[in-house]
Amino acid sequence: MARKARIRLTSTDYKKLEEVCEELKMIAQKTGVRITGPVPLPTKRLRVPVLKSPCGEGTSTWDRWEMRIHKRLIEIDAEERVMKRVMRIRVPEEVHIAIDFTN
Repeated sequence: MARKARIRLTSTDYKKLEEVCEELKMIAQKTGVRITGPVPLPTKRLRVPVLKSPCGEGTSTWDRWEMRIHKRLIEIDAEERVMKRVMRIRVPEEVHIAIDFTN
């Protein structure tokens, strides 16, 4: 049974997240290993309601700020040559990667 690498990608910018996913898919196609994903996981929405008036007086009008955290999950066969290529990928600052190995 081959070892698998489970790659979790998280980012606030979904375009850069999709670019990294495409790079991983291209590596899998070139090397001929099996890949599943990218599976979109639920997007976390962080909401912050803020009172517009700085002093707190006047009408109670609110700004509603929101930050979305997008997540993807990719499983790829963890062969040595593939993992070396995966480690060399240039990843933008907004994208965070976590790699777990399973049997």
